[in-house]
Amino acid sequence: MEGQRCPDFTLPATSGKTFVLEEAGKPLVIYFYPKDNTPGCTNESMAFRDLYADFKAAGADIVGVSRDGLKSHENFKAKLELPFELLSDGDETVCTLFDVMKMKNLYGKQVRGVERSTFVVAADGTIARAWRGVKVPGHAEEVLAFVKTL
Repeated sequence: MEGQRCPDFTLPATSGKTFVLEEAGKPLVIYFYPKDNTPGCTNESMAFRDLYADFKAAGADIVGVSRDGLKSHENFKAKLELPFELLSDGDETVCTLFDVMKMKNLYGKQVRGVERSTFVVAADGTIARAWRGVKVPGHAEEVLAFVKTL
């Protein structure tokens, strides 16, 4: 997907907003995560939260995407004091656009779920960088270092 135009999408967001990609107008970090209130997703969201001012200083915004509903997202956002919006993709439309739905092993069973992935969309609407199968430690810092090169 790198170098390609980012697929346009609209999703319901926290704070009663509707997120429209084409209205972003600046570099955007989109991180896909499996589920609110799980250890890895909590740590990943807190890492992006803790670096949010640095992302803003670099001219970028951040959104998190999962299949959880808006009520779950609102609670997760409030609990972690996230300064950015979380987007609800309950029907997996955007997850499918970005090809992040994968078969995963969970306690010895095959389940379909979101592969932790991050995409940086440049101001011109192209995907500047993609990370798939993300490991949380150090990831937000790596994304920030990349954003600073844009």
